Amino acid sequence: MPTPPWHAQTLALHAGHAPDADTLSRAVPIHQTTSFLFRDPEHAANLFALKEPGYIYTRLGNPTTDVLEKRLAALHGASACVATASGMAAIFYAVAAITKAGQNIVTGSNLYGGTHTLFAHTLARFGIEVRFVDSSDPANFARAIDADTRLVYTESIGNPRCNVDDLPAIAKVAHEAGLPFILDNTVAAPPILNPFDVGADIAVYSLTKIIGGHGTCIGGAIVEAGGFDWSAGGRFPEITAPDPTYHGANFWEMLCTLEGTPCSAFCTKIRTGLMRDIGATPAPLNSFLVIQGLETLPLRAKAHCANAQRVAQYLEAHPKVAWVNYAGLPSHKDHARAKALFPIGPGAVFGFGLTGGIEAGKAFIKSVRLCSHLANILDAKTLVIHPASTTHSQLTPEELAQAGVPADMVRISVGIEDVEDILADLEQALEKA
Repeated sequence: MPTPPWHAQTLALHAGHAPDADTLSRAVPIHQTTSFLFRDPEHAANLFALKEPGYIYTRLGNPTTDVLEKRLAALHGASACVATASGMAAIFYAVAAITKAGQNIVTGSNLYGGTHTLFAHTLARFGIEVRFVDSSDPANFARAIDADTRLVYTESIGNPRCNVDDLPAIAKVAHEAGLPFILDNTVAAPPILNPFDVGADIAVYSLTKIIGGHGTCIGGAIVEAGGFDWSAGGRFPEITAPDPTYHGANFWEMLCTLEGTPCSAFCTKIRTGLMRDIGATPAPLNSFLVIQGLETLPLRAKAHCANAQRVAQYLEAHPKVAWVNYAGLPSHKDHARAKALFPIGPGAVFGFGLTGGIEAGKAFIKSVRLCSHLANILDAKTLVIHPASTTHSQLTPEELAQAGVPADMVRISVGIEDVEDILADLEQALEKA
């Protein structure tokens, strides 16, 4: 379906789908099937050779998931998107697509705990070194890069440190080294931030969070901007050399050399390689559920950010709260940058600590009634958790400090309930703490 220069809310509802000729269904149908018929042997051969678009097997592509991918790409103004079974699968695929044993990546250290564990331990088992740097200074990335570095990685807003780094400067460092800049934008999906506006080349998402938005399913996505020159310097043969596992196809020549056409080689490489071989594919039903969330994303994002600002201001003024770490507050060290990068607000996830320390934090979490105590973030509902004993519990004390997770931190993900009801629940829980 052609996508005129629509605004974000219109794209979220319409991009990537037109009612099919057979049923004229206005809603996106759930194509709950493993396989798709071929018209004849030539049609089958053309699909496998990428000579014409179509569907073969749901592990490689599915019409329901295809709408999700096209809609996400349109919302970003991007060339392509690949949906995955989870956000962690998206992160792993984005790294593994162009990185092998003996090579390294450079990343900011303020990461979601699961990403930190993947980078520090799991990738090490495959011989991939991950170099963690203090992302507050872009020069730290430059110092860590060498001839074997394959990409630069960080998060748009640190989870849960809530740091907002100089993302355009980090992108510049990556590009001066001839490397792609991969940004985990899970907590700041458009319209909060378009990662390609700050120089990212690839965005990764956990669709489980604000994009799906309702806590009903797991999913992930890799979105490709389409402007990175993979051919420069011959550094990325995975994309620019003939692929021996796919009939010698050269994805760069096939998909990136036509003038005026954005490149989709990175996502195609993942779909025809890692997705084919490892298969972390979203179920069609999950893709459908994420689409339902995506349709209201621009509306919900504004409500999340507005409520988060009110909650952060309330907590900062409360006598039982020792500190609040939200970049929407003037007291935050990155406040000025956050205002520039996130005009509707720097997301809705942040940490705070109570004057009574860890025990007060535990009492607070036990006392909430409207807020839910669970491990997700950016559900439509307000969520709280103690990261040091849960999401970041695999980290050493030194790693916890590096990630900005003090032992007394309570992480809150502010939902879209009426903000007065959120504040009332926080007040009664703080009184009991």
